[in-house]
Amino acid sequence: MDGLEEKDKVVNKTEKKSLQRREFLKTATMVGVASGVAAVSLKGKPARAAKVSSDGHAGYKETDHVKKYYELARF
Repeated sequence: MDGLEEKDKVVNKTEKKSLQRREFLKTATMVGVASGVAAVSLKGKPARAAKVSSDGHAGYKETDHVKKYYELARF
């Protein structure tokens, strides 16, 4: 009988670990889904591109967002 009791203890311990793992995975999945839903529902205004001048020159343009970057990058 002692051998069966030991086997039952090992099986119960294994089942308990398996259940803990499943609960963790369920919780992690639910957190991921909830954060995805929150990200979609809380999105702000869509970004707008700077207006392109039609002067025929391509390349660097000092737009408002570039000026803001320069302002914030100063030490």
